[in-house]
Amino acid sequence: MIYALIFEDDEKHASKRPQYMADHLQFLMDNQDRIKAAGTIKDAGTDTPAGGMWLVEADSPGQVQDLIEADPFWAIGLRKTIRLLEWTQVFADGKRLI
Repeated sequence: MIYALIFEDDEKHASKRPQYMADHLQFLMDNQDRIKAAGTIKDAGTDTPAGGMWLVEADSPGQVQDLIEADPFWAIGLRKTIRLLEWTQVFADGKRLI
């Protein structure tokens, strides 16, 4: 199953982002077998980082939650909210998949 995660950052902890970015990026690399894509979401009007988005391959929402909680950004309180959604890809590279 593929899960789409949308993270909203907690601005109270935004100043910690630069200090922990290298650890976060290493975490993504270490979990590349499950985290298929990841990136920053920014406010389109201000270009201010607002959170992030991941696509994760896992057998259950519980496995995804374990992965989230292992991320260094989780431990420092950067994540304010997490939206965990099941995703079914139906279109890619100009082709219908289903």
